[in-house]
Amino acid sequence: MSKLSGKVAVITGASKGIGAAIAKQFGKEGALVVVNYSSSKQGADKVVNEITKSGGKAVAIQANVSNKSEIERLFSEAKRAFGKVDILVNNAGVYEFMPLEQVTEEHFDKMFDLNVRGLMLASKESVKYFGSEGGSIINISSIASTSAPATGSVYSATKGAVDTITKSLAKELGPRKIRVNSINPGMVETEGVHAAGFAESSLRQEIEQQTPLGRIGQPEDIAPAAVFFASNDSAWITGETLSITGGFR
Repeated sequence: MSKLSGKVAVITGASKGIGAAIAKQFGKEGALVVVNYSSSKQGADKVVNEITKSGGKAVAIQANVSNKSEIERLFSEAKRAFGKVDILVNNAGVYEFMPLEQVTEEHFDKMFDLNVRGLMLASKESVKYFGSEGGSIINISSIASTSAPATGSVYSATKGAVDTITKSLAKELGPRKIRVNSINPGMVETEGVHAAGFAESSLRQEIEQQTPLGRIGQPEDIAPAAVFFASNDSAWITGETLSITGGFR
């Protein structure tokens, strides 16, 4: 039997990158997948199409998860589509590196509104939908929470908050059979990394030189760990932060 057979998973920001890879891997493992997107309907539809062509079931649902009412609608529509929710992957996020002199209130709010507040509100809403058998919340954090690169003070702070939220919610929700874990990737080659100009940058070269496995990650390197945290293989694991970085610290 597939590891996630019959489970319903909501994956935020799943139209591309790590979220899309997780969605497709969940589909292969038998999950019914809600592919959330904010603006890229084309990307989300492509992910849904790939899942269904492989024999899985998925729907795309638009919602900006920094907005409370849209989060509520996301879960309501997820239940309407599949009848329940068992898994939440808090993947939606934004990153932007900025020297201290250029940090603005808008930059700060943009990062924290989605990366922290949105994650908290989505987690809060998901708990209403998990059944008596509990559920699994998987937060996509970043190695930046501990490596704290220069010019990444605000972004790193949001991911430090995610790590702390993971530990705190694991303690709070454990008695309700809800597990909360975090995956902290290193640099992963996604559409966002290319758009930001990092894919062929000196930063990438520096990271690869400091990475024991000698390369940056691919979205497919992250997805199996999400399956692990979503499945019964990790039934006695909660409050953990797993770094997937090729050994980079």
